[in-house]
Amino acid sequence: MKPLCLTLTLAGSVALAACSSVGYGDPDAVETLTIDYGSTDLQTLSAEMVESLVASPALSYHDSSGKGEDKRIIFYVGDVENRTSEHIDTQGITDKIETALLKSGKFRFVAADAGQAEIGDQVRFQQGSGRVNPDMRREFGKQLGADMILYGTLRSIDKKKGGSLESGGTRKKDVYYQFVLRCVDIDTAETIWQEEAELRKTSKTGIFGRS
Repeated sequence: MKPLCLTLTLAGSVALAACSSVGYGDPDAVETLTIDYGSTDLQTLSAEMVESLVASPALSYHDSSGKGEDKRIIFYVGDVENRTSEHIDTQGITDKIETALLKSGKFRFVAADAGQAEIGDQVRFQQGSGRVNPDMRREFGKQLGADMILYGTLRSIDKKKGGSLESGGTRKKDVYYQFVLRCVDIDTAETIWQEEAELRKTSKTGIFGRS
């Protein structure tokens, strides 16, 4: 490579490096980088469900044998089925909902599948390793029984239009999200509570980028 070409290449690299930066932003700020499902959608859908759950008179208490004085509902959090066209980690939704409900102090929760596996490993260790004080060993058969299960569905409808010569190359996209969450009594299979949250996002992309 000639010296002049090398100098120009190095100068270009330095200029590109100077344009790169990393910084922290507000996690609660509205995120609109793309039309795809994002952090603001997660926060919005979760918040609507939490508000409805906490306010529901039907979820004020649940009495059953063995619960003692604490009549708060004991939840098992199931899955949110992803029926959208995107790859979405829906556990992020249930984690956010469960965290907010726990902070409200109104509900109790038992461990889901991942937690149960960890509990099982620890109980077997305490019982069989010979390393744990016998007076402190935990055993199976003492877990709380959940009163109700929370589970739901996240779906989307995508519409696209444009991109032709008639539209001047402009593309429009509309995405509608519907999140349905329900609370079902484990004994009776009766739906005690159900809520729906909706979002609509639109974008328009011109020849020279998004507008």
